[in-house]
Amino acid sequence: MEDPPLPPEEFNPDPGALESRESAPPPDLFPPILPQLEDYGEEPVPRSLGLPRRGVREVQPRRTKLEYPEYPLAEEGLGYPPGDQPVPNRWFIGFGRWQRYADPSAETPYQTGVLKRWHPYLQSLLKGDAPVLGEDIFLNLSLISFTQFEARTLPVPSGVSTARPDSAEFFGRSEELFVSNDFQIGIDLFRGETAFKPVEWAIRLLHVFNLNYVDIEEANVLDPDPRGSEGHRTSRYKDFFALQEAFFELHIRDLTHTYDFISSRFGIQPFVSDFRGFIFNDSNLGIRLFGNHDNNRLQWNVAFFDMREKDTYSDLNEFNARDQRVFIANVYRQDFFTKGYTAQLSFHASFDEASRHYDKNGFLVRPAPIGDVLDHYVQSYYLGWTGDGHIGRVNITHAMYLVFGEDSHNGIAGRKVDIFGQMAALELSIDKDWLRHKLSFFYASGDSNPTNGQASGFDTILDRPFFIGGPFSFYVHQGFNLAGTSVNFKQRDSLIPNFRSSKTEGQANFVNPGAVIVGYGVDAEVAPKLKMFANVNYIWTVTTEPTRRALFTNNASNEIGLDMSVGLQWRPLLTDNIIISAGFGALIPGAGFKDIYRANTRPVAGFPQEHVGTVDDFLYSGLVTVTLTY
Repeated sequence: MEDPPLPPEEFNPDPGALESRESAPPPDLFPPILPQLEDYGEEPVPRSLGLPRRGVREVQPRRTKLEYPEYPLAEEGLGYPPGDQPVPNRWFIGFGRWQRYADPSAETPYQTGVLKRWHPYLQSLLKGDAPVLGEDIFLNLSLISFTQFEARTLPVPSGVSTARPDSAEFFGRSEELFVSNDFQIGIDLFRGETAFKPVEWAIRLLHVFNLNYVDIEEANVLDPDPRGSEGHRTSRYKDFFALQEAFFELHIRDLTHTYDFISSRFGIQPFVSDFRGFIFNDSNLGIRLFGNHDNNRLQWNVAFFDMREKDTYSDLNEFNARDQRVFIANVYRQDFFTKGYTAQLSFHASFDEASRHYDKNGFLVRPAPIGDVLDHYVQSYYLGWTGDGHIGRVNITHAMYLVFGEDSHNGIAGRKVDIFGQMAALELSIDKDWLRHKLSFFYASGDSNPTNGQASGFDTILDRPFFIGGPFSFYVHQGFNLAGTSVNFKQRDSLIPNFRSSKTEGQANFVNPGAVIVGYGVDAEVAPKLKMFANVNYIWTVTTEPTRRALFTNNASNEIGLDMSVGLQWRPLLTDNIIISAGFGALIPGAGFKDIYRANTRPVAGFPQEHVGTVDDFLYSGLVTVTLTY
């Protein structure tokens, strides 16, 4: 009969041993509690522990520039060192197989497999994820479709030949419909590992094909010829193809081991000269040197542009020169006087030579057909200080510019004038949870004495600012005619009432009434996919003297009106592949706006009339844009 088994505590796994061995106790699950630092509570930290520490040497990391290793034995056909395996380049190494859970549908940490060709998210040769030639030459292909639908009401002169009989008023029906589509094909071929250092060289081509359609209610606006059918005079369809970008970028040299650098660009290239595009925001033919220093805390640009003519209907580039040259130099400094604030100093120079130019509608745009119409040059120089960032909790964006120069013959002044104008802009905002509250101010000087030989108004070179509502604001986004003349009161996508014939084809005019704008706005992160923008702005002119002189009237007031707008931006995929924006802006005209755009004149003593012409009480613009990007 066998003995019963021993209990576990008495069982000896090695009966041949001379003596039993006790197993070592398992380690504690938690280590002993380390000594705790003294709890200082709310009292001030002792001076010895305060920050920043004094007398402490900073550890300087070793600066090592990594290079591709060389294998002389392999080049001679003698094999590779032990442990090395040849691959074409590191982009094709891929990730190791790893599956965290038994069910692979629950989580796939790494994407493996061959490179895709057309997939917008997985690795693809067509979007720069792997080289197309050698080890470091990449191709990035982008396709963008930007479609814009816009319904608006604008003060439109009824013209000499009206679209409807018995339309004797100065201003007619104001409804307009505008539809436009830009289809863009971008090609980037570059050499370099952009995740680690600047590219060595790059070639960029951007082709844009534009289709646009406009339908209005009055004649003589789209075509000065009054003949033809009503449909021909009140609607227009155009298309245009442009090479909007075509440049070669060359990396000149690295300055430090942290890749501070100097680079250059040659050709048609985009450039924004400040944070918000107040003075120059365009894509044009030029040469640009740029770089950085001090671990990217200092950035700088020097650019020279030989401006091209613009297409009248799409504002895209043509190949013809327009006898205007622009020089720009700026420098940015991060953490200028406090961390989080970036300051910029800039210099602009515009040399717009005397020339005569008609747009594609047959209207004279250079020189501006107002006052004395003579060919003249405009030379203007801008000194500017702008800033962007935050000071504590307060976000701040500001700009201050001084412009000087000369206009050889200003049409409104009727003489040569010296230019001396100023501009200032300020936006303060505070973020609270998902809301950003903004206060905005804008000032552009006006000319209170148009005939004294000094043009004290302010105008830009070619601006496109995002300020006080941007494209959703009626006042900012829309351009409208000056009371039936051949110039505009203000230009599209601009802030300044400059009495210019065309923003892209005309010349700057510094004899203008100027503007003051104060506003409040709120930006809301409604959801990760949805943003909302709302703005309210009050606008008036600095002076009325240029308006009185241009329109030969004594009835001119400063008040332009109240501008209100709301906009939404929706990204259904949480990426920029699909962006849908919609907005509505309205202007409630003030006394100054009504003085300019009355349908009939005010009563004159001795010449009775039945009634005084009225102005639309409510001008609006509704905007929907759809951006599709591959």
